[in-house]
Amino acid sequence: MSIRLALLPAAVFVLAACNNMPGRPGPREEVVRPEQVLDFHTLYKENCSGCHGADGKGGAAIALRDPVFLAIADDAAIRAVTAGGVRGTQMTPFARSKGGMLTDQQIAVLVHGIRSWARPDAPRDGLPAYASQSPGDPRRGAGVYATFCSSCHGPNGQGDRGGSSIVNGAYLALVSDQYLRTIAIAGRPELGAPDWRTNVPGRPMSAEEISDVVAWLASQRPQGAVR
Repeated sequence: MSIRLALLPAAVFVLAACNNMPGRPGPREEVVRPEQVLDFHTLYKENCSGCHGADGKGGAAIALRDPVFLAIADDAAIRAVTAGGVRGTQMTPFARSKGGMLTDQQIAVLVHGIRSWARPDAPRDGLPAYASQSPGDPRRGAGVYATFCSSCHGPNGQGDRGGSSIVNGAYLALVSDQYLRTIAIAGRPELGAPDWRTNVPGRPMSAEEISDVVAWLASQRPQGAVR
């Protein structure tokens, strides 16, 4: 018997063993290509949870599950930010057409899934619009800040026991005016920051006051940074 024939049974045994190794796809299993993943929970975990927290409960960025946020941010607003990102910030584009990794169908799945967290009992009365309807006035905004924000963030916005600095140049360079507006309206409830109704009990902020305080904050952003 030749050496080649003598080694044949051993080779067959090794190949059979490799075929049954843990993790090897079974005969009916198919490896799903990244662009074919259409499960919301998988897409959210892999693309959003690192900043917005598990299940949208907040992290480095706002809580997407927050009912006030979902009351002001409609499908179009969430789709625009998810697909195109926000220039100059850590929110990068996710759509392939914008240089990201997700298809239009996957973006639609994310938008639908995030919007499914909206609650019918979310506040509606006096709810300010997601986007500013007119430019704010930073001079008026200084007074608005003193009334609604200084008790937590200090008299000059440099932080106090109730909140961190919100005039820090590094922070303002990484957030857009829209992000500042969104926080002024929705707050950061996961961090104990109140929404537009509860900064001063019984005295909700008006849409104009929100625009003004955003303009005041933006005026302190380093020159050339994102707006």
